[in-house]
Amino acid sequence: MSTAITTKDLSKQPPTSPRQRVAGFVIAARTTDKCRASMENKLGEYHFDCPLDNALFSFKEITADQFKSAVKAAKTYEDIGHWLKTNGKSKTDSEIKAWSDSTEAGTLINDPQKRDYFIENCKKVGLDPQKATIFDWLEADDRASFKK
Repeated sequence: MSTAITTKDLSKQPPTSPRQRVAGFVIAARTTDKCRASMENKLGEYHFDCPLDNALFSFKEITADQFKSAVKAAKTYEDIGHWLKTNGKSKTDSEIKAWSDSTEAGTLINDPQKRDYFIENCKKVGLDPQKATIFDWLEADDRASFKK
């Protein structure tokens, strides 16, 4: 089954959850949504090539411009997954899983430079910053931003 990439208007709906994996990579679907939206001037308050996107780019040793070219050519999320598997630094399935699992479990509570920001923003969306992951916070923030 192939999942077509459609350009989301991120001023009206959030990008895909960072947990949604594409070929095993967390963040990839969300980064794809933001990249596609940036090409159509539909990013809303989101940012492409942000620190979260750069976690994926760094892991694969690719650039935002390379990823953008792949997104331009892709018709499906599976196309992006194939591109990620075959471009940048080669990674085994177990390396991808370990990185994705670690990234999904990540938090900013222990980062002295980002701790206060994380605590403040977790509290804004009703999360306990001591227990919340970055992904918990992003999803809660997405829900809060698009409440009807």
